[in-house]
Amino acid sequence: MKIIDEQLNGLLLLQPAVFGDERGYFYESFHISRYEELGITSPFVQDNISKSVKDTLRGLHYQVGNAAQGKLVQVLSGKVLDVAVDIRFGSPSFGKYFAVEISEENHYQLWIPAGFAHGFSVLSGEAIFSYKCTALYSKNNERTILFNDTDLKVDWKISVPVLSPKDLLGKKFSEIEKDFFYNMEVL
Repeated sequence: MKIIDEQLNGLLLLQPAVFGDERGYFYESFHISRYEELGITSPFVQDNISKSVKDTLRGLHYQVGNAAQGKLVQVLSGKVLDVAVDIRFGSPSFGKYFAVEISEENHYQLWIPAGFAHGFSVLSGEAIFSYKCTALYSKNNERTILFNDTDLKVDWKISVPVLSPKDLLGKKFSEIEKDFFYNMEVL
């Protein structure tokens, strides 16, 4: 496991060691000791997998309070543009986003601690996306920021996104509540 990039003070772009030959490949998608060495120490309590068609856009989502989630994300099949936005008030990177293509070819993983909104757009015909979460899903604590917020200016690399009704009703970035602060302990 190696860190490829450390972005926005807390995000980690990771690449596991992949062993391949003419039969295919093998890699450990999670090994607790290796992640603890990187500072990812919160226990994972829920795994999610989503399958999405081309041009699907999911996000920008986060949870608040005791349901605030850290996420370790990866693509099992296909290719996505993964985006994390710093929503920690007082952070030097508050309101900035990190975007990276994650695919079954590059095997990247992105660690997104609590205090970031998260979303992705599907760049391939379809994608199977995996999330390991440090808190259980809580509908009452879920929040959504508009994917096309003019303050954030995220380039999702798709022209006509396929969206859920929930994502169409997200808040503007300027309207989010002060649920996270930069000096808070990162989960």
